[in-house]
Amino acid sequence: MKIIVIGAGIIGLTTAYYLARDGHSVTVVDSGEGAGLRTSKANGAQLSYSFVSPLADPGVLPKLPSWLLDRNSPLSFQLKADPDQWRWLFAFLKACRASKAQRTTAELAQLGMYSRELVHELVRQERPSFGFESSGKLLVYQDAKTFAAAQAGMDFQASLGCRQTLLTPNECLIREPALEAIRGTIIGGIFTPTEDAGDCFQLCAELERIMSSGATPVSFRYRTTVEKLRVEGSRIVGLQTSQGDMAADDYVIANGVGAQGLAKQVGIDPYVYPLKGYSLTYELGPDSLAPTTSVSDLRNKVVYARLGTRLRVAGMVDIGDTTASIAPHRIASLRQNVQTFLPSLNAVGEPKAWAGLRPARPDGKPIIGQTHFPNLWLNVGHGALGFTLAAGSAGLLADQIAERPTSIPAAIFGLPRSRSLSSAGETRTSARRSAA
Repeated sequence: MKIIVIGAGIIGLTTAYYLARDGHSVTVVDSGEGAGLRTSKANGAQLSYSFVSPLADPGVLPKLPSWLLDRNSPLSFQLKADPDQWRWLFAFLKACRASKAQRTTAELAQLGMYSRELVHELVRQERPSFGFESSGKLLVYQDAKTFAAAQAGMDFQASLGCRQTLLTPNECLIREPALEAIRGTIIGGIFTPTEDAGDCFQLCAELERIMSSGATPVSFRYRTTVEKLRVEGSRIVGLQTSQGDMAADDYVIANGVGAQGLAKQVGIDPYVYPLKGYSLTYELGPDSLAPTTSVSDLRNKVVYARLGTRLRVAGMVDIGDTTASIAPHRIASLRQNVQTFLPSLNAVGEPKAWAGLRPARPDGKPIIGQTHFPNLWLNVGHGALGFTLAAGSAGLLADQIAERPTSIPAAIFGLPRSRSLSSAGETRTSARRSAA
């Protein structure tokens, strides 16, 4: 079957990889200059399969007033006269319920564990070069109340298949000597050995290389903006692009924040909204004291990942700033966090600053599956978990397209049916089969 995948970030590229592995003729279309140049370029670099709790959590609610007033808070709001923003925020607040957050975490954990399985299989089979390390993840707590709550939640994490070890402050330093400078503020830690790290941008480049020379080579059409999905009856019959019309048997929307506008053209509302995040990449010299394990600073909501001779530091969530421009005060705040947390880092030169837009859904759960058009599929809305969940999401979608049994229940990531689309959705599978 001929399939067009819209989007050349980590979600689109892993989707193309698993579809090509099934023998489909795949073309990847993207408006950018190359692979992985937007949200995938300099993200947090952690593959945190066990840490998939959604942003929509009841613990967020009491913090909202202070966050609204503090421009340097981990989560910043810029309220606008924007109906899409207010609609998304209302749905986000509705999702901030304990029962909803726990259910979403359990569902995302299934996808996370499946993704880990596929990532390790990919590394074994293809040997991509992207600084991949299975170094585990250390959560560092500097607040007694937060640490106590985390300990109380370990049984729930264990029920999801997460292996964790509780560490004393001294054991945290044995595990990660780079934290010596903050010895006096560490309350405790939790170490999870199953977590990985890697350079998402480099993996995008490696996937492009692998697919370009595979048994069923994938075609790449860059600098090609998809302007319109052409519909005839109950099917998508082609794409109108900046480089001319294109046609295939099936189509996959996997272009991050761009998915919202494209899907809404044909009556589908995935509720994707951009949440801006920031990162710094430090070059390390022989005298640099940087973590070798992935570390999360729970006080400031900042993550640290070692990438060979570099250290990636990422954090912040900006709601309302929908540009990819770098806000100087947010980068300054992130640099201050690094200085406080790793005062002996001794990096070489100035760090490289980056900002990107995470394609987030209000409840934190991506949509992976078929739409009411039998030949149109979605792989969208992964928020800050795109790198972590990419392989599992792509594998799940490939299984659905091939009509194979899925490794995890596909229905939990299906497109919620609105009233206007319900009748079409009921007939989508039969329409797909009759058209095949």
